[in-house]
Amino acid sequence: MTHEEHHAAKTLGIGKAIAVLTSGGDAQGMNAAVRAVVRVGIFTGARVFFVHEGYQGLVDGGDHIREATWESVSMMLQLGGTVIGSARCKDFREREGRLRAAHNLVKRGITNLCVIGGDGSLTGADTFRSEWSDLLSDLRKAGKITEEEAKKSSYLNIVGLVGSIDNDFCGTDMTIGTDSALHRIIEIVDAITTTAQSHQRTFVLEVMGRHCGYLALVTSLSCGADWVFIPECPPDDDWEEHLCRRLSETRNRGSRLNIIIVAEGAIDRNGEPITSENIKNLVVKRLGYDTRVTVLGHVQRGGTPSAFDRILGSRMGVEAVMALLEGTPDTPACVVSLSGNQAVRLPLMECVQVTKDVTRAMQEKKFDEAIKLRGRSFMNNWEVYKLLAHIRPPVTKGFAHTVAVMNVGAPAAGMNAAVRSTVRIGLIQGNRVLVVHDGFEGLAKGQIEEAGWSYVGGWTGQGGSKLGTKRTLPKKSFEQISANITKFNIQGLVIIGGFEAYTGGLELMEGRKQFDELCIPFVVIPATVSNNVPGSDFSVGADTALNTICMTCDRIKQSAAGTKRRVFIIETMGGYCGYLATMAGLAAGADAAYIFEDPFTIRDLQANVEHLVQKMKTTVKRGLVLRNEKCNENYTTDFIFNLYSEEGKGIFDSRKNVLGHMQQGGSPTPFDRNFATKMGAKAMNWMSGKIKESYRNGRIFANSPDSGCVLGMRKRALVFQPVTELQEQTDFEHRIPKEQWWLKLRPILKILAKYEIDLDTSDHAHLEHISRKRSGEASV
Repeated sequence: MTHEEHHAAKTLGIGKAIAVLTSGGDAQGMNAAVRAVVRVGIFTGARVFFVHEGYQGLVDGGDHIREATWESVSMMLQLGGTVIGSARCKDFREREGRLRAAHNLVKRGITNLCVIGGDGSLTGADTFRSEWSDLLSDLRKAGKITEEEAKKSSYLNIVGLVGSIDNDFCGTDMTIGTDSALHRIIEIVDAITTTAQSHQRTFVLEVMGRHCGYLALVTSLSCGADWVFIPECPPDDDWEEHLCRRLSETRNRGSRLNIIIVAEGAIDRNGEPITSENIKNLVVKRLGYDTRVTVLGHVQRGGTPSAFDRILGSRMGVEAVMALLEGTPDTPACVVSLSGNQAVRLPLMECVQVTKDVTRAMQEKKFDEAIKLRGRSFMNNWEVYKLLAHIRPPVTKGFAHTVAVMNVGAPAAGMNAAVRSTVRIGLIQGNRVLVVHDGFEGLAKGQIEEAGWSYVGGWTGQGGSKLGTKRTLPKKSFEQISANITKFNIQGLVIIGGFEAYTGGLELMEGRKQFDELCIPFVVIPATVSNNVPGSDFSVGADTALNTICMTCDRIKQSAAGTKRRVFIIETMGGYCGYLATMAGLAAGADAAYIFEDPFTIRDLQANVEHLVQKMKTTVKRGLVLRNEKCNENYTTDFIFNLYSEEGKGIFDSRKNVLGHMQQGGSPTPFDRNFATKMGAKAMNWMSGKIKESYRNGRIFANSPDSGCVLGMRKRALVFQPVTELQEQTDFEHRIPKEQWWLKLRPILKILAKYEIDLDTSDHAHLEHISRKRSGEASV
């Protein structure tokens, strides 16, 4: 980035004013967005104002519109809800109210508005913008504003961020608050699961989503529910029969628990509501099962935001400020959103229109169209749910093929969910599925058994690796491995694991030259807390680790609430990969995150200490510094702690924590469960095709590069990439990919921590159109 461009980011906001408000239902992560808007706004030289109580505050003006400072958004990152308040506002719906709102903005010279809310709030913002010049001329005629003021505020820029736990806004993969709502739901499902298993119960769980089944759908995938009812896809007319048969089949297979998830807006084919009470009565009457209903209600909106929502809110806030300050009278009001893991800008009204189209399609009973309009991510969830929940495993004598599943590397939360969906999709396809214990070592020693449908029952929510996992690589045991491939007639291998799973795959490719037995298709599903597998932006398990680090940082920061001036130095895992330290730094509001990929010197450490010394003079008397375990062999955690302790004498105390293996443990987050489930299903579908392709003269022979792949999430899609092609993208010495997408988020971390740095605006989102986007959209 040139010096001029950098200078531009720093001066982009000079002479401009931005107001930020939150409107409609609250959602966890809104505070992260507000904090980012305020700090990045100030960074660019703009003045930033809070509007308290949503549009009501905009109409009432006065003390409701207050200038924000850097410190006024401190400590709000980890709070749920919205600190600046939200309200339903009747006044703003009337022109009279909008006139007052315009008057309040003009008087303060505010011409940029950032609205964080659901589709109703965003539609209101667009109306406001389209009337702006009429409102100004009315105010001028009434003598409320001068000619001069009208000129200065001749146009209003509006950018929306979607905060809604329902994820019901079209054009965005995830809305702020959705992930946190799933966290609340899953905590409850997990808690209910234990009591249901004690009693052999059926639970009917009602989740929010009046018009959108997203929460219900992802919950059902994340807990392996027996059935889900969503508004977009009503069940067939004889669903009562089907449901009861399904429940008794599950019971007969030995499961002690039935879970049925209902979205509050669930309907049947005639548009009549299907309520949780209806379902309970049906199950009790027909099957006589002990059935309980739990309505989650507002619990889902509550609690602290997840790591994902804090990072999403922060990234969207940064992007919103950029979009506002680059706006011209001709740019349409836009929504900043996420597609895959990329920030995009979409025209506000196109998104609102498609969101309305979904409602219309549902009213007209065009349910297939409604699901399509929700986007590919929603459709994929629905397809996987239907496969895992509604298809009976075939009862065949002969199996089509034999596929083995294994875990390699270190344990990561979500591995079990991946094994479960791999096994079950394999069985649905009519294959024999084997599970291998203890990775390649178990494959060499023959620790292999056949898995039936119930073998993996209840695995989705369990942390760690039930199959057992080892870091051993296959090369030294090729002979025993080949013998067991023959003995067990293994025709394909699904390897779920971290960097060793990938290098193990490369060794298998190499070994094909000597051992024909190794010429079978294999696929690697990345699963490691370090998120360092080449070919994938995300690995199963990293989200869970991130949330653990985040929660621990919150607690550690809180421990100093009564103490003045304290700096915490926290060491995270990740090998040489700085993903966890960087993302946790963004999510927990760290002052610095030291990582291997972004080399630092003693001068940088000095600058950080000096920065903290300055910070302690403000009202914020706490510092948080994260250090990746292998970021530098000489600047160890102890070294940094000692340096900070010495330099901080008399100004702040330092404390250090090494988080260690708690980052690998715990129950997987909804993201990891859902991601793992979809990866498993996708891998198994690919495997079946590859085995059929490689069938020659009565046996499997796969020797092409594309028969050994890593399945990875790349930007917006799940893709299969030959392991051999990924070699040149890999730094083998440090076990990381040479290029990592999240490094682009590091400047945001530094700006939000108040460093004077270059903000590279060269890679920001450009306006896209929603119709174009839908065809090539994300599949996760």
